[in-house]
Amino acid sequence: QVQLVESGGGLVQAGGSLRLSCAASGSIFSINAMAWYRQAPGKQRELVARIGSGGNTNYADSVKGRFTISRDNAKNTVYLQMNSLQPEDTAVYYCNVIIQPRPFRADDYWGQGTQVTVSS
Repeated sequence: QVQLVESGGGLVQAGGSLRLSCAASGSIFSINAMAWYRQAPGKQRELVARIGSGGNTNYADSVKGRFTISRDNAKNTVYLQMNSLQPEDTAVYYCNVIIQPRPFRADDYWGQGTQVTVSS
């Protein structure tokens, strides 16, 4: 059994910053890719940023230069540092982690979601 626990969301004014965290615990042999998605009201869930097991990253064009994804493998945790937040960043943010509970098996896990609201 694996659990993902997200934290760090909240209300911030435009131009402000927030840092999201997502910690994985439970039966973990190794962790592959870790990512953040978001879903705004009435819109589809979209990829915000992803970080591979080797540290390679990719970002949605809308957040490049403002958001930074990182991971702490010792803590099984992924972070999303969000700077220069804008009202259009308002959404529920979800972490997504590909976990190997044992060799030769990989499962896809989602966090519970954390609300980020940016006021103008």
